[in-house]
Amino acid sequence: MNPKVMIIVGSASDKKIAEKAINILETLKIPYSLKVASAHRTHEKVKKLVIQGTKQGIEVFIGIAGLSAHLQGVIASYTYRPIIGVPVDVKVGGLDALYASAQMPFPAPVASVGIDRGDNAGILAGQIIGTHDEKVKNKVSNLRKSYKKRVKEDDEKLINSLKGEYLEKSFMTNLSFEDEISEDNNEKTSNTEPNKQPLVSVIAGSYSDMEIAKKTLEVLEKLDISYDLNVISPVRYPDKFQKYIESMKDVKLFLAVSGLSAHVTGAIVALSEKPVIGVPCSNQPIGINSLLAMVNMPPGVPVGTVGVDNGGNAGILAGEILGISNSEIESNLKRLKQK
Repeated sequence: MNPKVMIIVGSASDKKIAEKAINILETLKIPYSLKVASAHRTHEKVKKLVIQGTKQGIEVFIGIAGLSAHLQGVIASYTYRPIIGVPVDVKVGGLDALYASAQMPFPAPVASVGIDRGDNAGILAGQIIGTHDEKVKNKVSNLRKSYKKRVKEDDEKLINSLKGEYLEKSFMTNLSFEDEISEDNNEKTSNTEPNKQPLVSVIAGSYSDMEIAKKTLEVLEKLDISYDLNVISPVRYPDKFQKYIESMKDVKLFLAVSGLSAHVTGAIVALSEKPVIGVPCSNQPIGINSLLAMVNMPPGVPVGTVGVDNGGNAGILAGEILGISNSEIESNLKRLKQK
């Protein structure tokens, strides 16, 4: 049984974070491999692991490292497969590792998840593999449902533990909160054929984010990846946003470009089980607010976040994900990355 995921940790001290990813991969029944290799102390080992792993069928790499966290970047240097980065909190709350993981130059993206969020790395790996493996996709769906069930149980447990005199415990207890599917379509711009769903849905939170979104579209065009583009805010137009996401039920992944508090990515993961790539924008100074809002998602709902304003890397990452099962996209990607 050849592994589909390779987890590389920079140090054995990262074991607890790796175990979070391992537990998810075990639940999803995805074969994986675990290696210890340092980007700085054993650079050649990382290089050989990644090159040989890619040749032997590894579909997703997960790099787990703290401090300057260059491990993920070194992995990205030697493969055209998607890399998920898990920054570890060793110093300064893990922000040093987060910035090192997310702020990669073009064309070497790392899909960074939240600090210490090995579990979200495992789920994102499952979502990526699920773009071409229906069995894994269904297992991810069942896992997501288990998170919903926990929220419901926590709701009941918390309310029943309270003893306020004016607390109405039975208020709205009979409401159903199951997802409702809408068949309505929204106005959109697309480079795919009419009546045929594109591979990627690109969503900008506002027209001020379009300059960054254009960088993404340029890369998708070069990779010959069909896409749909929409500018829509889940805060200003929540119902319209939900209908649009539901209308994109056959896309392989979502790519969101958003600044400020970056609600777009959070709204997508709430409404879809597909992989979500996030591009934070620097509408406000530096863009740290949108970066942190995108990447530090709670367990069960990962966003693979690239660097601030790096729409090009988001396009490359989409190509890496789709190239796993599409030889034409893989060939275009290799040419663009000169691999």
